Amino acid sequence: MVSTPQLALHARKMPKQARSLATVDAIFDATIQVLLTEGPTRLTTTRVAERAGVSVGTLYQYFPHKQALFYALNERYLDMLAQRVETACRAQHGKPYAQMSEALVSTYIAAKIARRDVTSALYRAAAEVNVAEIVETMLRRVEAASEAMFASAVDAKFNDLSTVNLTLLNVLCGAVCHAFERNKPELIVAGGLQSQLIIMFCTYLKAVAVARIETENLPASPSTG
Repeated sequence: MVSTPQLALHARKMPKQARSLATVDAIFDATIQVLLTEGPTRLTTTRVAERAGVSVGTLYQYFPHKQALFYALNERYLDMLAQRVETACRAQHGKPYAQMSEALVSTYIAAKIARRDVTSALYRAAAEVNVAEIVETMLRRVEAASEAMFASAVDAKFNDLSTVNLTLLNVLCGAVCHAFERNKPELIVAGGLQSQLIIMFCTYLKAVAVARIETENLPASPSTG
């Protein structure tokens, strides 16, 4: 049996000069617009190039086919998502875990619903190409950032923090993804999903937390010698 060769999904080249960056930005914006109006199955590189105001040849300089375009678009989106979570988590170091929970949940959700139509379009586009690698990269970044944040909580420490953190993220990512897959992103904020997730995070962390005992400033034990 002859196996079908897999398409190369990575961009042919990365833009460096301002003009090239602007061209790729225009291509990405056009891809989103075509996704929203036509859907992923009817999207073609020709339609994207026309919407972006560039030639198909120019588009092919960066993306050899629409699958590579979908891949790059999702990679850019997931990188943005990871960056926002990383920044929010760093800002919460040394704070109470309840405040950390609210920041993590609200930041992740804000990134997802800032352009909910775009997020929905990208979920549809992801079905057309294997994005498991870049999703895993994003998740590892988010896991590392949130675990380091919770490890610094001023009011508690957690045994087996890696498992605790992974449990929280599975709930957060799964709940938000489910809302978009049902095409009901309005459930996330207006429907109360965000506030319920924060309550769940705080309740769970309280249940598994071990009171933090600060020992750094305690006087040394007297010598018995």
